Amino acid sequence: MADNVSRDMQLVVFRLGNEEYGADISQIREIIRAGDITSIPQAPDYVHGVINLRGQVTTVVNLRRRLSMPDKEKDSNSRIVIVEVDHTTVGMMVDSVTEVKYISGSQVEPFSGLLAAGQEQNYILGVCKLKDHLLILIDLKHVLAEVVSSPATAM
Repeated sequence: MADNVSRDMQLVVFRLGNEEYGADISQIREIIRAGDITSIPQAPDYVHGVINLRGQVTTVVNLRRRLSMPDKEKDSNSRIVIVEVDHTTVGMMVDSVTEVKYISGSQVEPFSGLLAAGQEQNYILGVCKLKDHLLILIDLKHVLAEVVSSPATAM
């Protein structure tokens, strides 16, 4: 996995709880305020619902649920990050978006931590060492794989 992040990259940095995550900016289409989201009956737990994005029905994933984190109420900082993965547009609900950051590949180390049994770690590309904290780099293709491959997202 380190090969994926051995190059310099530009990231969109967002927060989930007290942790910061980064995603490759080339997969991000836009960032919008978290407005009205329509629930979908019998959808997987991590599917928050759908939104009307300029006439296109777009699935919104609750990234906290997708990563097995506790829920948090939507607030004025909540954002929906609109991403494009495998030619499919999906929204990701995050607590806040903090910045766009340029990182050097030399700042990234492969993730080798142990997770609790049953927790997936294939969505982690690596960990970026910043001055005062660590930034977890996520692979949107892996995080959103189930949503992107679902026929429901091809609306």
